[in-house]
This record gives sequence, C-alpha cells and structure tokens, in this order.
Amino acid sequence: MSTIEPEKKGSPWMQAGRLVFVALYGVTLLAAWRWSVSNVQQVSADKRAVVLHMGSLSRVQNAGLLLAWPKPFEEVVMLPSAESIIERRVETLLRSARASQADISGIDDEDPTGSSADTFAGSGFLLTGDAGIVQLDVRVYYKVSDPLNYVLQGDHVLPALDRIVTRSAVAVCAARDLDTILVARPELIGNDTDVAQQRERLRSELVQSINHSLAALQAEGLGIGLEVVRADVQSSLPATTVNAFNAVLTASQQAEKGVADARTGAAWELQTATQNADRTLQVAQAQASERVAKAQTDTAAMLKLAASIKNKTDPDLMTRIYRERMPAILSKAGALTMVNPKDDARLIIQGAGK
Repeated sequence: MSTIEPEKKGSPWMQAGRLVFVALYGVTLLAAWRWSVSNVQQVSADKRAVVLHMGSLSRVQNAGLLLAWPKPFEEVVMLPSAESIIERRVETLLRSARASQADISGIDDEDPTGSSADTFAGSGFLLTGDAGIVQLDVRVYYKVSDPLNYVLQGDHVLPALDRIVTRSAVAVCAARDLDTILVARPELIGNDTDVAQQRERLRSELVQSINHSLAALQAEGLGIGLEVVRADVQSSLPATTVNAFNAVLTASQQAEKGVADARTGAAWELQTATQNADRTLQVAQAQASERVAKAQTDTAAMLKLAASIKNKTDPDLMTRIYRERMPAILSKAGALTMVNPKDDARLIIQGAGK
C-alpha cells in the first residue's frame, strides 16, 4: 500500500485538478474582493455621489473618497456637483428638419404632394401677442438642486425640462408683441427705451417662468430636481417673414426717397420761382420809378403853369411855354394854316356852304 499511495498523489490528473481548484479559488477570491470594493471610489471635485440603500436615499457624498456597500445593498449614482452649471439646448423649439428642407426647396422630399404639409407647417414658430410669429433658439443653463428627485426621475428629467421650457417660451411670447421680442420694425419704434428694456427682460422673465413651473412640480411631489440659473435666447423671424419685411422696408425706403426727391424738386422750383418773382418785382419797381419820374418831369411844367394861373404869380409863363413847345410841335406838321384869333375874315369852317 505504501508503494501505491505515492503513485496516486503524484498522478498528473490529481496535480491538474489541484491546480484548477487553486486557480478557481483565487479567481473567486479576487472577484469577491472586487465586488466588495466596487462602490469604493474617488469622487472628483465637479461631481457628487448619491448613495441609494435598497432603493431609498441614504446619503449624498461630495468630493472625496466614497465608501459604500456593493450592489445590490447600495447603489451609487454620480451627479454633477451643486456648483456645476449644465447647458441644454431645447431642440423642441427649433424648426424640424423636414420643415426646414421644405422652406429651402419648397417641396417635402418625403411627401412631394404636400398632403402632410400641415403637420409641420407651424414647427418652430411661436405666436406673439400681436398675432405675429417668431422663432426662438433657447439654451438653458441649470444645476441639480435636489439629487434625490433627479435620480428618481432618471431619463425623464431632460424631456420634462424641454417641455417646461417650451411651455414657458410660448407663454412669454404670447404676453408680448413682436417688437418687444426682437427688433423687427425699427422704423416704427424708433428710440423707444421702454421697448428696448422689455427685450432685455425677456431672458429673466423666461427663467422666472421656468423656475415657477419647476417649483409647482416640486410642490405636487413631482419635482425633477433642477433649477435654471440662466437662459440664452436668440430670436429670429421666419425666412418668408424676413423676405416680406425686407420688401416692405425696401418699398418704404423707395417711397421715402421719392418723397425726398419731390421735396427737393419742390424746394428748387420754389427757390427759382421766388428768384424770378423778386427779379420781376425789382424790374417792375424800377420801371414804375422811371415812369413816375418821367411823368413828374412831363407834368412839372403844367403843374407850375396851373399854380401860376391860380396864384397869378407869373402871367407870362403860358407865353413862354407856348413859345418853347410850339416849334417842336410845328416841326412835325406837314402843312400849317395860321388863323388870327382876332380876325375871322379868313376863318374856314368845315362843312359850311359856299
């Protein structure tokens, strides 16, 4: 028997079996060790860990070394730190790809007949208080304020946030007219500071509306554990509306240019007419002065004669005037018949009988 037992102990199959057992034992110990320390990890400064013990909130671990029981006893969910700000672009407010393609080409590739155009005709458009339409590209910046609610909601958090932002954007736009959202018609509002201030308050009012909706959900026990700290809003008009506004603006500019040209022409015509009127008036006044002076010169002798006859100051004045004027008068006559006023012997009476 002593000769057989050493042969059994030294059998290759027995040695292989022992090696396999040792290997399996070591692997089992290693797996058990890795499982036991699977939730022991380092939490970075921009993260925090939520520890759930059997599905309920156990504790929140900030930056540092985290010691937790392995699953299924405790579960660790990593979240951003309380100071971390996360950006989220709300895609639901943007115009759909099919609608954008139809805006560019005018034809929907998936529906060339246009029978389903009404399904996305209003995609990405928001109605304003004055029955206008506007497009908003909203980016919200939020932080996790309630880790437990955030973890419990899980994959529903971001879709819920998108719906809340969309609802708030619709409400804010409906409470405003187009010019208090973006500068659409600068020729109408001019330098209205109140309208400019309302455009600046758009972002803050949107943030307030979003946080109010989040607080209402929290009060009903349906909170998603988020708080919005800031919102960036880029407002724009639809392409067709921009073209219409450009056409109206071009027409207005052309009309203003026509009015300005007409006013310039009218001012030029008025200036020319005024100059012509002034020139005509000056010529008329000069001619009138000349005529008055000539008339005064021509009548000066008669006035002097009348005054001398009336006052009997110069009885020979008529004779002198007669002698001065008669030669000039007689020089123009072709024939002259002299009649003595004191002798009627040679008086010739027209039409008298012979």
